[in-house]
Amino acid sequence: MAKKKKRKLKKQVKILIGIIFVVAVLVLIMIIKPFHKKDDVEKVKVEDSLEEYGYVLNENETAYYKELFKELKSVLNKDQVDEEEYAKLVGKLFLADFYNLDNKITKNDIGGVQFVYEPYRNDFSKFAVESIYHYVENSLYEKRNQELPEVTSVEISNIKQEAFEYQEQTDEKAWVFNYTITYKKDLGYQEEGTMTLVHNENRLEIVDLK
Repeated sequence: MAKKKKRKLKKQVKILIGIIFVVAVLVLIMIIKPFHKKDDVEKVKVEDSLEEYGYVLNENETAYYKELFKELKSVLNKDQVDEEEYAKLVGKLFLADFYNLDNKITKNDIGGVQFVYEPYRNDFSKFAVESIYHYVENSLYEKRNQELPEVTSVEISNIKQEAFEYQEQTDEKAWVFNYTITYKKDLGYQEEGTMTLVHNENRLEIVDLK
């Protein structure tokens, strides 16, 4: 009789453990599922591109940046590319993306990298993460409560072509110009400087920024 009671008790314990396990799994699924949905929402999609040049436009870019990209597309799709306009737009697009931190998801979401001289991109990204992007908080789950810069316009001036030496090479017709950045609100970020672009096959890429 005692043996039957023990067997019955063991069976009840097994059933109870089984129920607890199933409930625990269901709770875990309920907790994890919203995060997966959020990740899917936060994945940045490509809205437009210039395949011949390797440029892409992400959907989370600002209205100002999207207008500049539209201008770039118009310039580069012409039979005869106006290289001075091309240089100006690369400069504007880079600055409008790199210094606009408000739309960045994490500190690793570095803006404007696609416009940097290709061999320098990794080092440039590391530098950005350790400097201007270092304090950008994660906004993946919309919990960021941080005031970050928003670029409203970029002006290019004193543009000219001159020789520029880099990596034991010389571009005899590199583009050099001054720039001025205007923000929605002055938060103390860089507002002016100089930039140099060199030719890399069919592209103009940023090789020096001051």
